[in-house]
Amino acid sequence: MAACLLVVIAVGLATAAAGLSMALGALIGGLLLAGTEYRRQVEVTIEPFKGLAVGVFLISVGMSLDIRILGTQPLLVFAAIGCVVLVKLLVVTGLARAFGLNFAHSLHIGLLLGPGGEFAFVIVSVASGEHLLVPDTAQVLLFITALTMATVPLLSRLGGGLAPRLAPKMPVDLSILVPQVSDALPRVIVAGFGRVGQTVAAMLEVHKVPYVAVDRDADRVARERKQGAPVYFGDVTQLDLLQRLHLETARALVITLDDPAAADEVVAAARGEREDLLIIARARDAAHAAHLYRIGASDAVPETIEASLQLSVGAAAGTAASAGCGACAHKLLHPPAGSHGK
Repeated sequence: MAACLLVVIAVGLATAAAGLSMALGALIGGLLLAGTEYRRQVEVTIEPFKGLAVGVFLISVGMSLDIRILGTQPLLVFAAIGCVVLVKLLVVTGLARAFGLNFAHSLHIGLLLGPGGEFAFVIVSVASGEHLLVPDTAQVLLFITALTMATVPLLSRLGGGLAPRLAPKMPVDLSILVPQVSDALPRVIVAGFGRVGQTVAAMLEVHKVPYVAVDRDADRVARERKQGAPVYFGDVTQLDLLQRLHLETARALVITLDDPAAADEVVAAARGEREDLLIIARARDAAHAAHLYRIGASDAVPETIEASLQLSVGAAAGTAASAGCGACAHKLLHPPAGSHGK
């Protein structure tokens, strides 16, 4: 921390002696530190100071604003806000399109960057201090910038809602869709083929248990199918899809979705179709696991509790082993049959 302060202050004093601002020197000092191998540790070290400095800066700017401007010149203020956001929106969207992004993402970025930024406060303050702007004009500009920044959450939500609707619909390769197969062999249905689903599938392959998997990520499905995995594209929350996977003859349904709401839908739909089906679901926590049991899951595995139990067992086994108690470590790592979860 002392070395960071030394670099920043020394470079700031050097730029001040050269007739430039100390703020520019601090920026140059930060760039110098960012180019070293200590960059990540520096970021962690100055994080509390950065938050405090940003808070003080924004509070000081807010205290310097004259709220009476809105009452005396409301038309000018709102017209200027609209112009600033619109002009920056058009410029940023056009640049994003020029760099190859689609229109939906370009519009979203334009809405996020449309409002004014913190550098406007610095630029206007410096211009006012150098008498390039009269104080009244500087106050109006600062007030307009602050109001545009206040619209960031609204514009972000607007962009987040418009982007999915405007995004081009990519055609799905027919080869990754669930086929109309005539055989109804008893298989395990794996709902979701992310990291957890792929681990489940690997275990099923080791034990030579046939399975079929479904996932909503078309790219992932295409990639895994090239490697020979029996995975298909589709929304497993749709009952029709489960029926096409021959839910009536399935040996079990393993739900590995990381979306709790979607997992609830699949469990309820599958249990409504088959009362005797073995349904094993991934749960977010203990409360979600209890909810899954209530709506029909045969077994629910809370990801947080399961991981913590494995970590605690590993730590206990390691402690026992380091203490020379090999038998205790073996019992911890290989519990007797019927003791799982007790």
